[in-house]
Amino acid sequence: MAREILFTFCVCFLFFFFIFFVNQLLLMAGEILEKRVPVHQVALLILYSLPSIIAMASPFACLTGTLMTIGRLSSDNEILVLLSSGFSYRSIFFPAIAVGTLISLFSFLANDILLPAGTIQFSRLYRRILISSPALELEANSVKRFKNSVVITGPVSDKTIEDILIIDRTAEGERRLIIAKRAALEDMEDGRLSINLEKAFLQSGKENLKQDYDYASALSLKYLVPRDDLVQAVYAAGPREMSSVDVKKEIQEKRITLSQTMEAEYRKITGETLKVEQDLREGNNESSRPGNTVDDLAYMIDAARDMLRDRSLSIYRLEYYKKFSIPFGALSFVLAAVSIGLMARKSGQTVGFIVGICIAALYWSLLLTGQDLGMRGFSPFWAMWFPNILAIAGGLILTVVRVFV
Repeated sequence: MAREILFTFCVCFLFFFFIFFVNQLLLMAGEILEKRVPVHQVALLILYSLPSIIAMASPFACLTGTLMTIGRLSSDNEILVLLSSGFSYRSIFFPAIAVGTLISLFSFLANDILLPAGTIQFSRLYRRILISSPALELEANSVKRFKNSVVITGPVSDKTIEDILIIDRTAEGERRLIIAKRAALEDMEDGRLSINLEKAFLQSGKENLKQDYDYASALSLKYLVPRDDLVQAVYAAGPREMSSVDVKKEIQEKRITLSQTMEAEYRKITGETLKVEQDLREGNNESSRPGNTVDDLAYMIDAARDMLRDRSLSIYRLEYYKKFSIPFGALSFVLAAVSIGLMARKSGQTVGFIVGICIAALYWSLLLTGQDLGMRGFSPFWAMWFPNILAIAGGLILTVVRVFV
């Protein structure tokens, strides 16, 4: 039975692998090929991206493969022969659980070891490609963050951009805003990217002196992005590309930083509260001391509450729990898959495949919903593990119904 499940798993794995491959990799490769990147480098980029596809395809393949295998055995009455020969349901569930555990461990290792390694190689190769063709980094209708600037683009045709917005800082530390109707990209010999602006307007000023600003307009303007800025902006490793150990360390550091920031903010709010109370007791006019008004204090409290909902920390916590929940989804699916497969009467493989696709779609939608709720303040653990817990609970209920009722 384990051999049957493994064989069907491999077939289903190829199916899901192809879906994720087309969805995530060929689209990326197409965009890069359009910019005349050598084919062998595109192939290497695809190769370095494979671990993420493997980690995602394995749990769904395990679900569908188990459903198809048990469904076929049930519809062909082989399960009935096993039971009538003296075997118990344990002989059916145990091999499936063993295979599910094996696949979960394989998926976890791919996600936790191969994915970070592939990301490092992907980043190195993409840096080399970018240095040889800096214009590759700018795309249509996108926001690109470089080391010292942000470039927001409109439609792009070849190396010409319609409507472009650049936000950066001057050498004196002033905030600067540059708007142009059209821009042309040019790769410099020294590796820099030149953005040649037409009909440009720029404004600069100090953040603490909003009434003090300068502005100018020009028929043409050349804006240079240094090579170092381009390289540092490429594919910074996020929590998804880190190992679970590294993500956990990052979470701990972010919690310490947040705790220190909140402590300083608490002292600040406490001091401002005492000043407001003193003003109220002395009957001072609040308008004469705007820093001590009740409105300012309320604003500070709201800002402190926003700090507690640190978006960056939430992202890292969600990704940390996702690194375990998705790979071990294969094990969570096993009980439900075996119980549903035992209910098949005919066309077990076809029904198992269809049911597997439906459950996979439901699981994926619950995962995306949980991720969205986690970003809104919901518990990251429950957001990522709820689909697995639901699958285990459903599997236990179906097992009781099928075996004991």
